[in-house]
Amino acid sequence: MRRYKGLTVFSVLVFLFLFLPLVIIAVTAFGDQPTIQFPIKGVSFAWFGKAIASASFRKAFLLSIQIALLATLLALLVGIPIAYTLSRHSVKGKKLIKSFFLSPTIIPGIVVGYALFQFLVIKLRFPVYPGLLLGHFLVVLPYIIRVVGGSLEQFDFSIEEVAWSLGCNKWKAFFQIVLPNISSGIISSFLLAFINSFNNIPVSMFLSGPGITTLPATLMSYVEYNFDPTVSAVSVLLMLATILIMFVVEKTLGISALAK
Repeated sequence: MRRYKGLTVFSVLVFLFLFLPLVIIAVTAFGDQPTIQFPIKGVSFAWFGKAIASASFRKAFLLSIQIALLATLLALLVGIPIAYTLSRHSVKGKKLIKSFFLSPTIIPGIVVGYALFQFLVIKLRFPVYPGLLLGHFLVVLPYIIRVVGGSLEQFDFSIEEVAWSLGCNKWKAFFQIVLPNISSGIISSFLLAFINSFNNIPVSMFLSGPGITTLPATLMSYVEYNFDPTVSAVSVLLMLATILIMFVVEKTLGISALAK
């Protein structure tokens, strides 16, 4: 019993450590002072108005959504066939290939960002937007391969072979048999990759350019020169957007389905 009580106390402390900063940020967003203060002296919604009215924040937000969505869709187009091939066939050097594709999740983000900067910008002289998109694509691809690959490892490929024996060609069997059975893994990988791309800072900081800056990079630059609660207000708006997305996913697909 003492062991379980100790585990409970430890779990509570971990949750407090994770959620207290979010609570503090949410509270400071409603402060009426020109600087971030906790506890707040008065309540004001002015900072939310300033955040929404800011052209730079709006432009950065739309760019982040666009880059995250395109990078994730490209990663799905590339990652699903790779995950299928690695799970379905005995590929020579499979472990080495998996390690190569998963390396961006192991290497520190700042190293990945600098390496992509040196390769895409300095050596290949990519334009800013394509370079930023390619960088995000390379960062989120491992999440697609890993999550979809996990779903494929639980899939019974004999069902696909039965479809072949009944006259279904391989392409049709893949789209009508395999993909529907791993749809929960595809949706989960899409959400995970999209969130990681949207919140990515190292790659965005290195590959951004004049007029093309993602929201996290814009917030970092804003904090360097300003200390008002506008950033807290933007953070609260992003929290609300995340909660709304998860609510829609729960109502349309069901969290239980994504967990399978």
